[in-house]
Amino acid sequence: MDRRILVVDDNEEICQQLSQFLASPERRIKVAHDGTTALEWLIERNFSVVLTDLCLPGIDGLDLIREIRRRDLPATVIVMTGHASIDSAVEAMKLGAYDYLVKPVDEIRLEILVQKALEDRKLQDEVRSLRQGLHQRYSYHNLFGKSPRMREVFARVARVSASNCTVLITGETGTGKELVAQAIHYNDTTRRGPLIAVNCAALPEPLLESEFFGHEKGAFTGADREKKGRFEQAEGGTLLLDEIGSLPMGMQAKLLRVLQDGTFERVGGNEVIQTDARILAATNIDLAEAVAAGRFREDLYYRLNVVSIELPPLRERIEDLPLLIDHFLNRLRERRFPSKTIARETLSRLACYEWPGNVRELEHVVEQMVVTTPGPSIEPENLPPQIVSTREEPFTLDFDLQRPLQAITDELTERIERAYLERVLERYRGRIDRCAEHCGLSRRSISEKLRRYRIDKAEFKPHVSARRNGLAMGETA
Repeated sequence: MDRRILVVDDNEEICQQLSQFLASPERRIKVAHDGTTALEWLIERNFSVVLTDLCLPGIDGLDLIREIRRRDLPATVIVMTGHASIDSAVEAMKLGAYDYLVKPVDEIRLEILVQKALEDRKLQDEVRSLRQGLHQRYSYHNLFGKSPRMREVFARVARVSASNCTVLITGETGTGKELVAQAIHYNDTTRRGPLIAVNCAALPEPLLESEFFGHEKGAFTGADREKKGRFEQAEGGTLLLDEIGSLPMGMQAKLLRVLQDGTFERVGGNEVIQTDARILAATNIDLAEAVAAGRFREDLYYRLNVVSIELPPLRERIEDLPLLIDHFLNRLRERRFPSKTIARETLSRLACYEWPGNVRELEHVVEQMVVTTPGPSIEPENLPPQIVSTREEPFTLDFDLQRPLQAITDELTERIERAYLERVLERYRGRIDRCAEHCGLSRRSISEKLRRYRIDKAEFKPHVSARRNGLAMGETA
């Protein structure tokens, strides 16, 4: 695959020299003499590497980097600068530049840096391609997931879409019940009408009948014109009855009649109207329990529950979390939000949260983090304060494969020993003899490890802990 390199400098002689030096059969070099032209070309086509001066006419080098990052353009940026503009080069690195070169450019360092940047860009492009493939593989009409529970949901949606049966969609608030309804409707090739949704919990009881079935002019005070109800609006399409469990008993009886014979009359009218709208119902409550408690009609429940699709809560399909976060980050980029990545530690923290608001809460949290995070990567300190781990964090190993094995082993051993000793000291309130006995080591060995890891046993003494807790309570108060 050809790798495109864009050289951006207002000095034609420098551009010519760099182009000649970087030229090779597998590279394609293009030159721009101002930042505005460079950005236009970057938007039109993909470049692997951008080699740019910081002092440019039009859009300068720093603004060019900002635009590349804001638009999430797949290009690695190397900046060129004079000795007097080192601070600007450092600023460029903070904005996401790969590296910088000081003019006059050393050709050997340039070749090494460009070759390394091309190799890194190739890896990033492969990761990007794999993510796009995963996105397509594990998505279904705006539903996302690779967990067994979600694959089962996809399969049931595909099976029921081709039929005309009534479907009951259940799941906690925020799990995506309306998205399932959309998937069923848009995957049903026999439906030519629209998808109409009505929230049964949001409408006052006196207005429900008119909203469902419409009314004739003069049917009641304020009915100054004829109005079509939701059943008529959904003609030839699908009607989603959201929060069906909130429907009053009187309205349940009228709905049952429509489901039984497919007919209704407008409020204040005598004409019998036939409907062919497909009915989908959604609820976040257990309708079987509502039937047992006398809050929901049993006959209506069985009429609605011809086929049921249960959406699992996010905490029961936590393996879908990275896929969902990636989807929300991409969607925010499309809405011109800053382009962000998420650190592995941050993802680990998010996976330990219970997500009571499910996917809807996750979407809001991702948007909040994108807006409030100053850098390109969302780190653990950028998490909202309400994200508190409520489950045991999985054990993970994060290490650099380029480092020698002994160095990695020493580092991991230190991390494990430090965490272990701090917990044991906390349990025995800083008593070295009890800690040594617990660890199966001598007092001397324990003391040596504490000295090596700079752990102060006094911090775990009862009076110190009490004073620290008291200060914390005072700060909270």
